Amino acid sequence: MTSRQSGSGHASLVRTIGRWSLAALAVNSIIGSGIFGLPATLAGLLGKRSVIAVLIAGAAMAVIMACFAEVASQFSEAGGPYLYARTAFGRLMGILVGWMLYLAQTAAPAANANLFVIYLAEFWPAAKAPWPRFTILTLLVGVLALINVRGARQGTVVSNIFTIAKLLPLFIVISAGAALTIFHPTPWGVAGPIPATAWMKGLFLLIFAYGGFESSLAPMSEAKNPARDAGFALLVALIACTAIYALVQWVVVGVLGPGATTDRPLAEVARVTMGNPGARLVAIGALVSVYGYLSAKMLGMPRVTFALAKGGDLPQVFARVGPAFHTPWFSILFFAAAVWGLAIAGSFTWNVTLSVVARLFYYAVVCAVLIALRRKRLSFHGLRLPGGPLLSVLGVGIALALGAAAQISKQVDFSKSLVLAATLGAALLNWVWAIKTSAPE
Repeated sequence: MTSRQSGSGHASLVRTIGRWSLAALAVNSIIGSGIFGLPATLAGLLGKRSVIAVLIAGAAMAVIMACFAEVASQFSEAGGPYLYARTAFGRLMGILVGWMLYLAQTAAPAANANLFVIYLAEFWPAAKAPWPRFTILTLLVGVLALINVRGARQGTVVSNIFTIAKLLPLFIVISAGAALTIFHPTPWGVAGPIPATAWMKGLFLLIFAYGGFESSLAPMSEAKNPARDAGFALLVALIACTAIYALVQWVVVGVLGPGATTDRPLAEVARVTMGNPGARLVAIGALVSVYGYLSAKMLGMPRVTFALAKGGDLPQVFARVGPAFHTPWFSILFFAAAVWGLAIAGSFTWNVTLSVVARLFYYAVVCAVLIALRRKRLSFHGLRLPGGPLLSVLGVGIALALGAAAQISKQVDFSKSLVLAATLGAALLNWVWAIKTSAPE
């Protein structure tokens, strides 16, 4: 499944993303702000057993990511889940998935942008004031947009740098806390029974921590070898992120004990093991992590609207590629404006939950795409999973179960339901427009 990789008859995109850069992009797309705050929430819900929850969530996401790996390896065009769903199930499902993907992956970086301001306030308290906050968010998003407009290579380099930079403080905290956790763990006392709703809520929140990898699959028309590299990138990201999340959670509950429910758990671990300089290092690491996460989204997500326009499902302006830098400049600027707007208007927690619910929809669809593609095609040019149909069914079941858990644990309130319904309604109107504009005169 190949394409000419051109936009509206203009310049073509350039394949500059190698397999390790794609893997770094996947890791960067997953590890954002969640790792600096989520361990406290999990510890409050599940105590020492929160480490087990991290591993369970990793196993569940392994099934979903395996399905994504096989499906993604069959495509060399931009678009990610939108393209997969459109190819397998037709235009309507493709547009529905495209809108839900855009909602999820716009809400998440907008939430992270707000968290950047919160962490920056540790060093500059005035950052939370209206005008400084406005200026910071504008520069935060605007600089990344300009970098990515100037070329996918530049955007990839920035993503690689931030991936390394964000992992270093995490490794330092893990190393510093490991010895204390092994030899002098903080006692938790007798662990009582944990309600099922607590497990459901914990696993639901972990989907936010593990999610986001799908946006790294959007720029496949700029990957050097999509059939070979998509599965490799997702495997590296899954192993790396599961190991990091599990070790961080283990250190947090081991060093802090019941005090792990603090708002800044990693900073407190660093303070206990390395003093105030360690806590400041973690705060800087959080800023780097959030900005790196934004850089990954700015590289990946504009390729979704680019793909929608190339398929005739959005106005052709979204598919325009600049002749100088060979990037979909309008889609990049549009995504930057959407993230900036949500960041200015929204809150962190609300956007996180909205993002997860939207993800579960297209996770289930892409898992089902695996079976649909196998039925449509006689030969594969990419990855072919052993027991793929079974993994597909299991992946759909996991997404549905997590969606049910969100309802049971009351994660979806009226306002979020309203936004989701509005998104689906807009997608349907988009589909009607696309049908009418593509119909013969």
